[in-house]
Amino acid sequence: MIQFTPPGSGCSVIFGSNLTIAAPGSVKGLHLIVSDIEAACDDLRRRGITVGEPFHDPGGIFHHASVQDLAAGPNPQRKSYASYASFSDPDGNGWVFQEITARLTGHIEDGDESFTPELTDVVRRAEAAARASAGAGDRAAA
Repeated sequence: MIQFTPPGSGCSVIFGSNLTIAAPGSVKGLHLIVSDIEAACDDLRRRGITVGEPFHDPGGIFHHASVQDLAAGPNPQRKSYASYASFSDPDGNGWVFQEITARLTGHIEDGDESFTPELTDVVRRAEAAARASAGAGDRAAA
């Protein structure tokens, strides 16, 4: 067994034999977050690992079953959470690099274009719901 903690990360990944009852190659969509998708791909290729070319979803959402709407290359504006590349480990498990250059904090300032419009909308709706919920609690306590 090997436990690997990426530099600067609070999370670890464990690799080894007999760690799970899942069949080899049965896991898909494991994410490794990177700050530079092209550098991460190049690093694996230098080590002899086959990595697909970076891709993005012009609609802003990658996590869906259809691959027909995906476009070649990283997100043109290099938006955070918007560029991906896939590869498989020796057992056939599917991994995805996801480029994140700025973390969502629960608030996005007006004019901040670091994130896709879809992510910005989700965060702003969540903020509005939290404000509405807090306001309802204030009224109930009065």
